Amino acid sequence: MSPARVAPGANPLRVADDKRLPRIAGPSVLVLFGVTGDLACKKLLPAIYDLANRGLLPSGFSLVGFARRDWDGQDFEEQVRSAVEAHCRTPFVPEVWTQLRQGIRFVAGTFDDPAAFAELSEVLAELDRTRGTGGNRAFYLSIPPRFFAEACQQLQAAGLSTPEEGSWRRVVVEKPFGHDLASARELNRIVEEVFPQDAIFRIDHYLGKETVQNILALRFANQMFEPIWNAHYVDHVQITMAEDIGIGGRAGYYDGVGAARDVIQNHLLQLLALTAMEEPTSFDARALRTEKEKVLAATMLAGPVDEAAVRGQYATGWQGNEEVPAYLDEEGVAEDSVTETYAALKLKVATRRWAGVPFYLRAGKRLAKRVSEIAVVLKRAPHLPFEDTATEELGQNAIVIRVQPDEGVTMRFGSKVPGPQMEVRDVTMDFGYGNAFTESSPEAYERLILDVLLGEPPLFPRHEEVELSWQILDPVTERWAQPGAPAPEQYPAGSWGPRSSNDMMARDGRSWRLP
Repeated sequence: MSPARVAPGANPLRVADDKRLPRIAGPSVLVLFGVTGDLACKKLLPAIYDLANRGLLPSGFSLVGFARRDWDGQDFEEQVRSAVEAHCRTPFVPEVWTQLRQGIRFVAGTFDDPAAFAELSEVLAELDRTRGTGGNRAFYLSIPPRFFAEACQQLQAAGLSTPEEGSWRRVVVEKPFGHDLASARELNRIVEEVFPQDAIFRIDHYLGKETVQNILALRFANQMFEPIWNAHYVDHVQITMAEDIGIGGRAGYYDGVGAARDVIQNHLLQLLALTAMEEPTSFDARALRTEKEKVLAATMLAGPVDEAAVRGQYATGWQGNEEVPAYLDEEGVAEDSVTETYAALKLKVATRRWAGVPFYLRAGKRLAKRVSEIAVVLKRAPHLPFEDTATEELGQNAIVIRVQPDEGVTMRFGSKVPGPQMEVRDVTMDFGYGNAFTESSPEAYERLILDVLLGEPPLFPRHEEVELSWQILDPVTERWAQPGAPAPEQYPAGSWGPRSSNDMMARDGRSWRLP
């Protein structure tokens, strides 16, 4: 079956089904660096299988693993199958696996070994001959950023980064995109010396989530929302990413990085940009990125760092029925670490639409529950013709976009309580993806990997977005690194974070939502 192409002018954010134009990848090879890591095993390899099982990969699609392990092709096949069976979203179908495994290859080597990259070149040439992959190759760097330069330079030296006529070469870069603005610019320079800008796909898996993409549909496909999506009606916006787990075995990565760099710089600022952006002229990559960049360029801390930013560390506490250790007691964490496991920021977007509307962002580990959401909280009605006792429990209207785990949208508004008296209370109206649609939502990495193979970049941040995000965060992390900066406040595991975070909201006469 030849790959279908998206018609000119069609919406590239459209997800295919049997009633609409399918988005099927063309002949291609995905070369996966870092195949032994958690991300590959738990997300990337299962996503590739799920795409194949959904009929979105061509029969000749091929997967090449590159790692230091002393494996042969059979060892890698077993690794892939084990990861797929443990973590795939769709049912395991032997016939699909048989077709997929025919295109699986493995190259053993390190990033400083030109011979390994020469072997990789031979393997890819063999796949072009036997599988019809047509010289189309995507190189997925699921590796620490310190290896980006060497990997890209070796690809260039082996002639693998330059496409032959009629084919394409692309590179996929996993976050973190640096640890500050200067390092992000250096990483961008390194990658862009080897691959052109339009061939670089920076992965932020949050942008592949159905609910995140639904922000655009919610805002721009419905007349009821856009007229009130501004400072005249919106009191403030809260963007939350709460996790109920600790760092697990990731101390080597997490300690020294922290919640602000790990989550706020990328995921939450991307959510802010989608929430606050103006309507794009179209849904192509250039138009979407232009509007997001305008928002990020206008975003800044809403006050001095010590007033508009809070950090904390989880202490011992109870997560459900289990007593869990403090961050400083986790294996691999330095006993004097000041890495934050909770961060909250108060930001402002200096545009006419959002003048005077604060955006509160928070992210943390070992919080009360796992939830990610965007809450657009509206101003109170200017006049309530009710007795005070009739509206005692009435709060502010809110539109809450639930990103995970229960994807959907909730609207909170006041309604009369049944009975002879006029009594008004808050009620909610709920939309859930699982209830409204029979088809389950694909995993974010399914969508993003398919978009890489199709060469469709709307969901991938450009280097300008990355650098603008670091410009927003750098003043915070620089202040926290200074001698005499307030130390991270301890908060009990299983709570909603440090008291200073609540105090930051209370100074504005507001409070955090309890999801």
